Amino acid sequence: MNKPLNYAYYPGCSSTGTSLEYDMSSRAVCAALDINLTDVPDWSCCGSTPAHTVDHSLSSALSARNLDQVASMGLDSCVSPCPSCLANLKTAKHRMEDAGFRDKVNNLLDKPADTRVETKSVLQILVEDYGIENIRKKVVKPLTGLVVGAYYGCILNRPAELMQFDDLEHPMAMDNIMEALGATVVPFPLKVECCGASFGIPRKDVVMRLSGKLLDTAHGIGAMALVTACPLCQMNLDMRQNQINKANGSKHTMPIFYFTQLMGLALGLPEKELGIGKLCVSPRNVLDAIDANLKEKAA
Repeated sequence: MNKPLNYAYYPGCSSTGTSLEYDMSSRAVCAALDINLTDVPDWSCCGSTPAHTVDHSLSSALSARNLDQVASMGLDSCVSPCPSCLANLKTAKHRMEDAGFRDKVNNLLDKPADTRVETKSVLQILVEDYGIENIRKKVVKPLTGLVVGAYYGCILNRPAELMQFDDLEHPMAMDNIMEALGATVVPFPLKVECCGASFGIPRKDVVMRLSGKLLDTAHGIGAMALVTACPLCQMNLDMRQNQINKANGSKHTMPIFYFTQLMGLALGLPEKELGIGKLCVSPRNVLDAIDANLKEKAA
């Protein structure tokens, strides 16, 4: 890295509530790596999952407003931890390349939006801009003994022509980061399958089946934990794990980490700064196993 890494940071709504630990750990990790994140001033909801199913112009206006806020900061790159937010920001920019659609969107805003900024995920900048080998050099507490599967979900890198990151069917960004942190990464065959997403409210049975399949598969390949980069995926697998067990007759007690939480631990950051205590399924046994392996290696 020959120049400072400076980005506008769009946290998204879930980062202030259900995925607060993702926001905490993303900020903490970037700060530890000297990656500068500046919050987008007066940011607002991007429309998330529902808006584009109702009105494409309104959905794009919500995202375009935020992109315009980034442009006003004098920065040309914006990052978000949330794949859904990122997809909406990218979709708005893409759709507004059409002059007619751009006019419809701008008519909904106080002023025409400048949407020329580049948008990336926190995962993408860590891999592409900071670099795996640079991450490896920063590890002070290797995740020795942790056997983990990387679960990407279905929208982090799809559609490929829009998201433009990693492989469509076999992404490796989180796998490579976990390996650099010292963890043992087992190939997870369902790494881009859907967890049920927002169907947890209208069709809970769908989430129980799809997320249950993910947990069953992770257990079957010997994973001690799953790591993800999506708030909705994490919530379905973590918060709903007891519901999944009840629905499917399973007995899973598998921690579901955000990849930034494990990065923070390997960088030597305190658990409190990473929101470890906010996980619904306790990771204590897994973290104790890592500590035991480190003590054994040091002895």
